[in-house]
Amino acid sequence: MLTALLILFPLLAGLLVFFVKGNAARNLALGFSIIEFGLAIGAYFLFKHNPDACMLTFDHVWVKSLGVHFSVGIDGMGLLMVLLTTFLVPIIILSSFKNEYSNPHNFYGLILLMQMALVGVFTANDGFLFYVFWELALIPIYFICLLWGGEDRGRITFKFFVYTLFGSLFMLVGLIYLYNHTNVEGMKSWNVQALYDAGRALTETQQSAVFWMIFIAFAIKMPVFPLHTWQPDTYVTAPTQGTMLLSGIMLKMGTFGVIKWLLPIVPLGLDKWGFTAITLSVVGIIYASIIAIQQKDFKRLIAYSSIAHVGLISAGILSCNQQGIQGAIMQMLAHGVNVVGLFFIADILMRHTGTREMEKLGGIRGMNGNFAVLFLIILLGSVALPLTNGFVGEFLLINGVYQFNATVAAFAGLTVILGAVYMLRAYQKIMLGERRDSNVAFGSLANSDKVVLTIICIVVVAFGVYPKPLNDIAEEAVKTIMLNLK
Repeated sequence: MLTALLILFPLLAGLLVFFVKGNAARNLALGFSIIEFGLAIGAYFLFKHNPDACMLTFDHVWVKSLGVHFSVGIDGMGLLMVLLTTFLVPIIILSSFKNEYSNPHNFYGLILLMQMALVGVFTANDGFLFYVFWELALIPIYFICLLWGGEDRGRITFKFFVYTLFGSLFMLVGLIYLYNHTNVEGMKSWNVQALYDAGRALTETQQSAVFWMIFIAFAIKMPVFPLHTWQPDTYVTAPTQGTMLLSGIMLKMGTFGVIKWLLPIVPLGLDKWGFTAITLSVVGIIYASIIAIQQKDFKRLIAYSSIAHVGLISAGILSCNQQGIQGAIMQMLAHGVNVVGLFFIADILMRHTGTREMEKLGGIRGMNGNFAVLFLIILLGSVALPLTNGFVGEFLLINGVYQFNATVAAFAGLTVILGAVYMLRAYQKIMLGERRDSNVAFGSLANSDKVVLTIICIVVVAFGVYPKPLNDIAEEAVKTIMLNLK
C-alpha cells in the first residue's frame, strides 16, 4: 500500500498545485515533494526491516480480460531509484527559486505529475502498467520543454518527442509479442515473471528480435550512440529544471529498463547481440567525450559528458556480471546527483554573468571563493575522484566490463582520462585566472542556491566516504537479478 501511496500522492499534489496561483504554487510543490521524500525514506526503513513486507506491494486487477493488473512493488533496485527520484525533485524545485517562470502553477504541477510517472516506472511489476507509466513520463517533460524552453524550442522538442515515441512503439510491439507467448494457468498475463518465462522460452531468432525492439526504446532514452542526437539540443534548450529532470532522473528509466525488463527476458538474444550493444555504448563514451572537449558552452559540455557517463553504465549492465550491474546501479545514483549539480551551476553562471561561454568567463574564484569550492566538489564527484560518490560505481563498472572483455574495458576506461580533461579544463577556464571580460561580474549566491549546492556536496562526499548503505541494497538487488539471468 505504501508503494501505491508513493504514486498517488504526487498525482493528487500535482493536480492541486494546478489550481494555486503565483509563488504559493512553488512553495506548495516544494512542501509536497519533501513529504514524498519522507514517504520514500519510510519505505527504505521498512524494506531494510522486512523486504517482503506487504506494505511494499500492491496488486489489483485492472483489465481482467487482458490479464492487466495494477501491480506495483518495491524491490532493492526500485527502492534506490525511488529514493533518487524523491530526493532530486525537491532539490530541482528549490533550485528554481531564483528563476521566474510564467504560469508557475502549471510548471510545478507538471513536475509533480512527472514524479508520479517516474515512481510508477520504477515500481511497476506489470508490463502493460510499465508501458503506461513510461509514456506518461514523457507528457509533462514535453510541455515543460515546449512552454518554458529556450530558442527554437518547438523544433527541438518535437524531435525529442518523435525520437522517444518512436522507440516506445518498438517496445510496445516487443511487449505485446511476449504477452502473446505467456501462459499463466491457461491465461495470458502481463506479469513481469510471466514475461520473463515467455521470453526465455523463445528461440534465439525470436529473442534477438525482441532484444532489439526493447533495447532501442531504452537506448534512445539513455541515450546510447547513435540514438543520441536528440539529447544535446534538448538539454541545452530546456529550462534548467527540465534539463535536471531529463538528465538526473528520466534517463535512468532507460538503464533501469535494461536491467529489469530486458536482460532476464532474452538471454539468448543478449548472448548474440550483447557485444554489439556494448560496442555502441563504448563508441558513445569516446565520441561524446571528444565532442565535450571541444565545447565552448558549459551546459552543452555537460550534456555530452552525460552521454559518455551513460555509455559506461550501459556497457556495465550489458556485461551481465555482478560487478558490472552493481556498478551501474551505483553510478546511476551518483550521476543523477552530480549532473543535477552541474546543470545548476551552469544556471547560476548564466544568471550571474549572462553567459555560459567559457572563453568569456574566468576569475570567478576571486569573486566568490565559496562558490568555487562547492563547484569543485561536485566536479570531482563527476570525474569519480576517490572518496566521492562517483568513484564506487565507476570502479565497479570498469571491473565488470573488464571481466567481459579486457580490450573493450581499455577503451571504456578512457572515460576516466577524457572526463578529467574536459571537466578540469572547464573549471580552469570558468573559475581560475583573470577575468576575461570586465563586464562580467559574479556576486554572492542566493540562500536557496547555497542550500541546493551544499546538500548536493554533502551527498557527493558522504556517499563517497561511506557508500555501504546504498551499496548493500544494490548488491542484494543484483544477486536477485543474476538469478533471473541463469
